[in-house]
Amino acid sequence: MAIPERFLDELISRNDIVDVISEYVALTKRSGSNLFGLCPFHSEKTPSFSVAPDKQIYHCFGCGKGGGVINFIMDIENLPFRDAVAFLARRVGMEMPEDDVPSQVRSYRARLLELNRDAARYFYENLSKPEGAAAVDYINKRGISAAMVKKFGLGAAPDVWNGLTGAMLDKGYSAGELVDAGLARRRKGSGIYDTFRNRLIFPVIDVRGSVIGFSGRILGDGEPKYLNSPDTPVFIKSKNLFALNLAKKSKRGMLILVEGNVDVVSLHQAGFDCAVASLGTSLTAEQARLMSRYTQNVVISYDSDSAGVKAAQRAIGLLEKTGVNVRVLRMEGAKDPDEFIKKNGPDAFSILLDRSENHIEYKLLVVKSKYDLDTDDGKIGFLKEATELLASIPNAVEREIYGRRVAELSGVSVEAIKSETAKAGRRISIARKKERERQNLRPDMTLQPASRELRYDNPASAAAEEGVVRLLMIDNSLLSETAGLAPEDFTSPFLGKIFEMVRERTAAGEDATASSIAAQLTSDEASQFTALMQRPASASNAIQALRDYIDKIKTEQLKSKAGDNLLAVRERLREKKGFGG
Repeated sequence: MAIPERFLDELISRNDIVDVISEYVALTKRSGSNLFGLCPFHSEKTPSFSVAPDKQIYHCFGCGKGGGVINFIMDIENLPFRDAVAFLARRVGMEMPEDDVPSQVRSYRARLLELNRDAARYFYENLSKPEGAAAVDYINKRGISAAMVKKFGLGAAPDVWNGLTGAMLDKGYSAGELVDAGLARRRKGSGIYDTFRNRLIFPVIDVRGSVIGFSGRILGDGEPKYLNSPDTPVFIKSKNLFALNLAKKSKRGMLILVEGNVDVVSLHQAGFDCAVASLGTSLTAEQARLMSRYTQNVVISYDSDSAGVKAAQRAIGLLEKTGVNVRVLRMEGAKDPDEFIKKNGPDAFSILLDRSENHIEYKLLVVKSKYDLDTDDGKIGFLKEATELLASIPNAVEREIYGRRVAELSGVSVEAIKSETAKAGRRISIARKKERERQNLRPDMTLQPASRELRYDNPASAAAEEGVVRLLMIDNSLLSETAGLAPEDFTSPFLGKIFEMVRERTAAGEDATASSIAAQLTSDEASQFTALMQRPASASNAIQALRDYIDKIKTEQLKSKAGDNLLAVRERLREKKGFGG
């Protein structure tokens, strides 16, 4: 739903722009009634960042950024409009209007976030107590500074069964709340016990600044090495990234994706404040889309072992679909970024970062590593796999460049590589044609995508997602009816990207026309988008149609495991008579 104007007026009046900006910028120099300071959005030595208390606006005469308090939070915290509003609402104790979520569910989610916050404080405070000695020893052994401990809010889970549960029960939280938050588990008989025991604790904080879950590294022997919070009403592992709350503020213009939490901390300590990690799982499509909201450049720096190589190849495929530029950093003489930096220092890692390979070069080298090119059989195997890779590259210039690279590696003529690549391309086209024919015979063929080049994992949801995009193209004002919808709710990364572009252009006061959107896309994406817009659409009863599409998207979403968890929570809440009263 749209955020009421009265709510926004009150929000702005409670968040004085001078108070808010002063939390980020030292405002000391006065010029008339205005305050000046160094701009937080670009490097400068002479203050050109002006704040006008009487008008409640800011403007930088250097880089041109400006606006009100909401615009400032959107820029400084790298948040979309609704999240920036929620950030400011939380700052002054206002409750966000969320009529699309039942009040009991909303209240319970807030309660679990409070519990997580208190649990994080408990873990952190343990570092200064005897029961946190093992965690402190590990922190010192890994060379983690006190500043990083505070920055990441690291903590200790003591080697006892009821340390956290006892402390939280004393604070008034219930056993059921501790279990629902993933902080406790039920005993077979009765009672509960701590989920995290004898572990170094890494709080997982979302981009809004809320503690939504935890990750714990075992201290000593035992399995699993890392233990993460289970999916809860406030935390879904597949949709969150460790340290994105910090990395989103980086000015490096990229995100570095690593495997472990300690790698993230080590990189931030070395000055690479754009590092993030997935949470105990391989990178997911949702996490890839989340990264694409904050950068157009991702460098994958996974472990150098076979598992890391395999995970990197999978991550490349997911990130490619979001349209970001992907590079891969290969380390020699170290298994991970933490070890490399300790051996060689931050400057060496910076050089390695600058020399990181684009994803096509990386894939070719991975293919090359499988074969002995000194043998005929090895060359044949390499060429078969390499030409299939070349055939999958849509850009003809890139195919030409990497075709020459394959020719150099194999000692085969460029003409032979072109011929084999063309054959591989025909095989791929035939396979795709057969797949399209198979799809067209399905009983749900009406849900097929507008462009036959687009393939959807969830056709039912994607059909509704297409409907949302087409209606917004007809009438941008309908965007006010999509407040409960986010890009990550889209099962199609492409459609989610279009939806986000419409939101960004509208928030910036610009028209989101089909031509303006197409101009921001790659040539292949623009063709897909054009095909999508050729499908007939009507603005008749558009609001109801849009609501029906969103309802369909949400319904399909609730069929997933995360949705099932939320439905289960709702059912439990309905059974608790008088809850929240």
